[in-house]
Amino acid sequence: MKILVLPGDGIGPEITAEAVRVLEVLCADGVKMEFEEGLLGGCAVDGTGKPYPEATSRLARDADAILLGAVGGPQWDTLPREQRPERGLLGIRAELGVFANLRPAILYPELANASSLKPEVVSGLDILIVRELTGDIYFGQPRGIEERETQWGRQKVGWNTMIYAEEEIRRIGKVAFEAARKRGKRLCSVDKMNVLECTQLWRDTITAMAPQYPDVELSHMLVDNAAMQLVRAPKQFDVVVTGNMFGDILSDEASMLTGSIGMLPSASLDANNKGLYEPSHGSAPDIAGQGVANPLATILSAAMLLRYSGNNEAAALRVENAVKRVLAQGYRTGDIYEPGTNRVGTREMGDAVIAALKA
Repeated sequence: MKILVLPGDGIGPEITAEAVRVLEVLCADGVKMEFEEGLLGGCAVDGTGKPYPEATSRLARDADAILLGAVGGPQWDTLPREQRPERGLLGIRAELGVFANLRPAILYPELANASSLKPEVVSGLDILIVRELTGDIYFGQPRGIEERETQWGRQKVGWNTMIYAEEEIRRIGKVAFEAARKRGKRLCSVDKMNVLECTQLWRDTITAMAPQYPDVELSHMLVDNAAMQLVRAPKQFDVVVTGNMFGDILSDEASMLTGSIGMLPSASLDANNKGLYEPSHGSAPDIAGQGVANPLATILSAAMLLRYSGNNEAAALRVENAVKRVLAQGYRTGDIYEPGTNRVGTREMGDAVIAALKA
């Protein structure tokens, strides 16, 4: 496999370094991988003037999979919108066509007390959120800010377009239905059809697909109710499928059920399982360079890389089981630390996972 590593900004270089070290252990055991590194986000702006430079685009197109850290930081917030780091992230997602974002939210037993909810509410939690990633209001046109006449006089107005075509909905629906078939056979589709025509089409399209999957129980939920239910009774969910903006918000909410957003990996796949793999958290500039960030979400994203783009379930399970053993041994970074456990930094957590892999 040709893997492009995009460390990005903030804590990105620290956490991707640990994930690469883990993958290199597997290389020593016979899994064939080669690594290249590129620029994306704020570091790319600083180096090239663009958040997604052409050199990175070429490397991404040639790679079999991409491992990404995180992008963004306050030092770039005042740049023109097209130069901001987040535009690079949207750009690579769009160019690669990675429309299916898989975000598992799993509560490891050892972290039950680290969750923001009572252990009896979240123990045994295992949810998969399937988020459509290349459409919706984040990509819809037209969009912009301009001066217009309004009921309050002439002033600036900002607007964005929420838009989905039937085929965009069908292809993400197919991913979600097939994922549910391999899990608990329950799929909840989340929308806001009571006020948004775009999501009325979403519900109608997902409903029309249901007869093709008679073994999967389909339900629907409005997004505001879904947000409430995630903290009221999260174990009612198995697979959740939703659009780009709703999925962005709900998956971050779900991450806190697992003890920390530092535990939440993700995979963004195209139709052929070429993927962009990244932790669900951001660049955390407040702790960047301190060696305290949790690398486990990135290491677990590397496990997803092995599973989906590498088609190597055995190697993926080796990594995931190593993480489980490390947590069982009591190793904790600051975000999941509790008295009586062994508080470690980024590098030490990587060392612990590697030791568990080699054991």
